[in-house]
Amino acid sequence: MDTHINPVKNRMRSKSGQNPVIVAVLVVLAALAAIGLAREATVMPEGGARPGDANAISVPLFPHLAEITGNDVLIRSGPGTNYYRCGKVHMSDRVKIVTTESGWSRIVPPVGCFSWISVQCIGVNLDNPSIGIVTGDGVHVYAGSEYVEPMHSTTEQGTLNRGQKVKLLGEEKGGYYKIAPPMGAYLWVSATYVKPISSVREPPPVAVVDPNDIDPNDTGFVVPIEPSVEAEKLKEYYALQKQIKAEIVKPIAEQNYADMKKALIEISKDKEAGKAARYAESVVKQIEGFELALAVAKQIKLQNEQLQQIREGIDKARATRLADVEDLGRFAVIGQFQTFATYGPKHYRIVDESGKMICYALPSGKASQLDLSKLVKQKVGLVGTIEPHPPTKKALVRFTEIVKLD
Repeated sequence: MDTHINPVKNRMRSKSGQNPVIVAVLVVLAALAAIGLAREATVMPEGGARPGDANAISVPLFPHLAEITGNDVLIRSGPGTNYYRCGKVHMSDRVKIVTTESGWSRIVPPVGCFSWISVQCIGVNLDNPSIGIVTGDGVHVYAGSEYVEPMHSTTEQGTLNRGQKVKLLGEEKGGYYKIAPPMGAYLWVSATYVKPISSVREPPPVAVVDPNDIDPNDTGFVVPIEPSVEAEKLKEYYALQKQIKAEIVKPIAEQNYADMKKALIEISKDKEAGKAARYAESVVKQIEGFELALAVAKQIKLQNEQLQQIREGIDKARATRLADVEDLGRFAVIGQFQTFATYGPKHYRIVDESGKMICYALPSGKASQLDLSKLVKQKVGLVGTIEPHPPTKKALVRFTEIVKLD
């Protein structure tokens, strides 16, 4: 019997008396077989056989199973080496491929892979701490990695909504929970290291969890999770930072950072405050700089006030002395006239009532022709000019006229 349908032979057999019903059945079977072949995809290994070659592997369309052909093959958060790594698979491991594009295969996360979700959007079940419930809408889920901190794991795998449940895989870290990847969360491996297989045997159980596939009758739900210490301290930090900005714009004399500094120091010493502690410590150093600037400004202000007082005193003394000079009228100096032989003949000095020398005196012009001996020890007024006397660093009056005063 032929193993395939030949239309020419069919016609010949019909003419020779072959039953036309049997022929029709055979034609239908051949058509179905052709449709089945069309539904299969010929998948080419990297650098492998071409379509039609004996080595080509025929497998079902996506999704399908594949076997890993290398060791330490990196699982990445996206289709490219610029995406961060999320784990590894090894030779003969099996994965479920959802699609392939640009040389990368999107896979259902294998065992050991996980995702991140913000702790602020998850409630916990006190009776079963491994179960969490989403407390908001449009909550982002990110591809998890042991090599990247949660806050830097930025590849989004999807969103969950209020009431959906997740499996918690560990304690909070950096404000995020490690959870089993929810349905629709995928990762990527290089298509170079996967070989499609036609076996219907499933790979080992994966960590994927359907958020709606948890018993809705769980008791103890929903308990809003207490915000992490770090999150609470961050709120305190940002509030204090706002106060500091408001304080900076005030006049220097009105600025006071004491209470804010004290609160920031408490945050910086909290071992559970995380980033808030580091931020607070940095701002405390800034405040210390502000306080130093304030202390300097106060010192400068005090010095300026003291200098102003000194200037006012000088101005007052100067005014007093000017008033005294004005009282002298036309005289350059008034006092007791005494001889002063140290510098030679015709050198005199003027002293006050207590005997303290006021200045030296030297006759000039017509006064140098006068007999001044009769005026010695008398109170006189000298008319002349005042100039420095370098030898004694005193004043010298060169007088052209001397008047005896009562």
